[in-house]
Amino acid sequence: MDARIDSSGRRDGAAQASGPWSNNDHNNGRKLPKKPRARRGKRGRRRRSKKTRGGKSPPPFLPPEAEEGNIEYKLKLVNPTQYRFEHLATQLKWRLQEGRGEAVYQIGVEDNGLLVGLTEADMKASLKTLHRMAEKVGADITLLREREVDYDLDRNCRKIAEVLVRKVPDDQQFLDLRVAVLGNVDAGKSTLLGVLTQGELDNGRGRARLNLFRHLHEIQTGRTSSISFEILGFNSKGEVVNYSESRTAEEICESSSKMITFIDLAGHHKYLKTTIFGLTSYCPDFAMLVVSANTGIAGTTREHLGLAMALKVPIFIVVSKVDLCARGTVERTVRQLERILKQPGCNKVPMVVCTPDDAVTAAQQFTQSASITPIFSVSSVSGESLDLLKVFLNILPPLSNSKEQEELMQQLTEFQVDEIYSVPDVGTVVGGTLYSGVCREGERLVVGPTDEGRFLRLKVGSIQRNRSACRVLRAGQAATLALGNFDRSLLRKGMVMVSPKMNPTICCQFEAAIVLLFHAKTFRRGSQVTVHVGNVRQTATVECLHGKVELRTGERAVVRFRFIKHPEYLRLGAKLLFREGVTKGIGHVTRLLPTASQNHDQNHNQNLQDH
Repeated sequence: MDARIDSSGRRDGAAQASGPWSNNDHNNGRKLPKKPRARRGKRGRRRRSKKTRGGKSPPPFLPPEAEEGNIEYKLKLVNPTQYRFEHLATQLKWRLQEGRGEAVYQIGVEDNGLLVGLTEADMKASLKTLHRMAEKVGADITLLREREVDYDLDRNCRKIAEVLVRKVPDDQQFLDLRVAVLGNVDAGKSTLLGVLTQGELDNGRGRARLNLFRHLHEIQTGRTSSISFEILGFNSKGEVVNYSESRTAEEICESSSKMITFIDLAGHHKYLKTTIFGLTSYCPDFAMLVVSANTGIAGTTREHLGLAMALKVPIFIVVSKVDLCARGTVERTVRQLERILKQPGCNKVPMVVCTPDDAVTAAQQFTQSASITPIFSVSSVSGESLDLLKVFLNILPPLSNSKEQEELMQQLTEFQVDEIYSVPDVGTVVGGTLYSGVCREGERLVVGPTDEGRFLRLKVGSIQRNRSACRVLRAGQAATLALGNFDRSLLRKGMVMVSPKMNPTICCQFEAAIVLLFHAKTFRRGSQVTVHVGNVRQTATVECLHGKVELRTGERAVVRFRFIKHPEYLRLGAKLLFREGVTKGIGHVTRLLPTASQNHDQNHNQNLQDH
């Protein structure tokens, strides 16, 4: 996760970025070199506001422009020469590439971050030039927000503007973000997704969620027990694309330049293993914690919040069902959430979103600062504040930049198998996520490990992303792959499909540095727990604890685990989560102990078996 977060300098910048856009930016001491001076300036400004109203106060700043990333500062873009225009268009291409199809332009801002502002005529001309630049590279622009700069001595109205540039998708190329949906049972998770993806408000009795359920018992009880996927698209102009205007998922994909894939997880405690599997195997970019306004923090809410934080998944919160309660009840629930987020274990900075301007700020800070946690209050029946949530999702940038994705694509192919289906006239189909490399139609891979620790050859038939055909799959993307007449009984969840050139390390035993979050008694040799590592979920026995005889709640140790059924493919450094009843712990894999069949003198080809 650390690799996906920007460097500390940029995180600090994110925290500062809200100041110039907020209404009380002059109160923010961080913009000034010394805090005491900021306080004096604040009092002085208050005094001047009553008397002179004309004194010049220190100007607000954005952090200096970064060479890398998708944010560009421009003082003005008025009537550039043809040579200058070509240079600007090339620069826009670079910023779009850095943001994987999205860029943000701050107009009226110097490269050092000083907010100068432009007159109305200059701003109009600059936005017109930016529109021409976007047209040249095949993109669209959306004005996110404008703000007057009021610190200058002259009486002219000067403005700064923030503009989102989004590239019209090339063939099969849309930006795809995965959002895991967490929260207690009956919090309104599936109903909220139904309203967002179907485009129709709920009737107060759960009509909106019916299209999301996969099983009859889910419809009868109204409770999700399995993992389902729903999509919400945004076109290059930032407009919502969902099933209200499109009949099929394929139409939504064709019309969208950005796609949000919601992973609807179960809220009931008895389906906790399904929820953990969804969080560990589907590699969500973000998590949306849904909290019911009338019940507050109840049931599995704290547990789901803890799981997301343990796996370092950035989380934002949606308080639902605000139409059912008085405003005071909603505010009490929000205060309750703020208290929990500020506790030492969380160390989060809650940010209540009330206006479109707040939503823009929240989206930008959310990915740049690990501590920011936006909070929305919405209703799936009245539609209250749903627009703010859509604005937030529309602007939400990807966690990884283009360079990180390029590096992953250069590695050998590795596809995690999360789901297995049998489809009439197609044959065996597997669903999952491509962890690294590139996968194409017709590519030959090997899948394993089997119970004996072997890998079997296979050929990829067709590929589908979000239920529409796709020729090439790139690192980080989720998809389903058709495998033709490959025997389904040879496959299971937790397997990987890798390039034949790779020499995958499979193991029955491994070591991990762990923290025991909770245990009723003591954790010692012989204890059995269910281990989750990525898409691997299997019971393991504790073989030994290095340097200790037993562990108690809150203690750390390096532990050797042994899988009780069959060997698994693991990666060094992979995040690990284990549980058994009330026992819970987290950690990461530090050492792999290969099986006996993987001796150094044994050729890797002996591990491949023709099917």
